[in-house]
Amino acid sequence: MPIRSLRSIVEGRPPVVAPSITTVVDAARIMKRSNVGALLVVDHARLIGIFTERDALFRLLAEGRDPHTTRLADVMTAQPQTIHPDEPFVRALRMMHEGKFRHLPVVEFERPVGVVSVRDALDDDLYELRIDLEQRETMGE
Repeated sequence: MPIRSLRSIVEGRPPVVAPSITTVVDAARIMKRSNVGALLVVDHARLIGIFTERDALFRLLAEGRDPHTTRLADVMTAQPQTIHPDEPFVRALRMMHEGKFRHLPVVEFERPVGVVSVRDALDDDLYELRIDLEQRETMGE
């Protein structure tokens, strides 16, 4: 499998962003509509944090906070680790593994250009699996 750059992975997938004053319930709606598990928190287009499904569970629900009044600034992961889009995907995977997190903001010139997740590692494997399953189904007919 060729070494993929992060730029090639996030290309055509703009990051889902929201300002830090966004309530958690509004952030959750944005995440649902965009079908993402992480939202980048920005201030004047600069990355200041990340809010994930895990943050909603541990920092909001488990703490008994109200999602209608709690702002992202209060429950986000501030100053998350980031990676440049020209880095190889394998480096991002290593960072996520070592840091024990599943989403990594891809940032260039202090601006978020995307997010990669461990799920992105499955894309090629899932494609191969789908082809294999389709071939098996065709043989079974």
